[in-house]
Amino acid sequence: MTLMNPLTVLRDSFYFFQRNLGAIVQLCLPLVILEAVLQQVLDRTLGPEAFTGYSMIVGLLVYPLYTAALILFLDARSRGESPRTAAVLAMALTLWPRYALLTAMSTLLILLGLSLYFLPGLWLMVTLAFAEYLLVLRGMPALAAMKESFRLTRGHFLRILVCLLCVMTPLWLLKGASVAAWPDPQNPLLAVLIDSAHSFLQLFTSVVLFRLFMLIAGDADAR
Repeated sequence: MTLMNPLTVLRDSFYFFQRNLGAIVQLCLPLVILEAVLQQVLDRTLGPEAFTGYSMIVGLLVYPLYTAALILFLDARSRGESPRTAAVLAMALTLWPRYALLTAMSTLLILLGLSLYFLPGLWLMVTLAFAEYLLVLRGMPALAAMKESFRLTRGHFLRILVCLLCVMTPLWLLKGASVAAWPDPQNPLLAVLIDSAHSFLQLFTSVVLFRLFMLIAGDADAR
């Protein structure tokens, strides 16, 4: 099987994101806004010098919920189904403990790798890219999902990296532009709006990785 090139993956993912934008907004945006509000409350309460681990804890509380919900939604739509928002969120809630554990381990590994001259972190970011999908869609425990992601991404590093950079680079530039335009200290409401918009746009990365996961995992299963 010849896998799609990165531009085709990005194009198909964009069309999907565009066609299903309303449903994704309804499913994920309230939780994205909640995460941004909690981060602002934490920042205002503890101040800018607070331990950064507190911010990560807030992320672990909310991020696994809306990301798992999005993955479940993507899977259902790929099979032609139209799942109810409440049902998807209820399923995501049952996945939260394992997903939060996976997110914590992956984040710490990637941050450690980035501190070691950047490239190890980039490698980990790519090789762990499918762990979330394996946990949500195949019911794997966190460690097993990470191990299987290493296996699935082998031989596809460049394709995944190109797709990630094509999505993340504009988002990083947009984030930098927003910080330059509205430097700290920000109005709390404006900060929530900016953080929410940035986090929501990052969900497009999950759509792209889902498309890659379906192609690569499907090819591996067919062998």
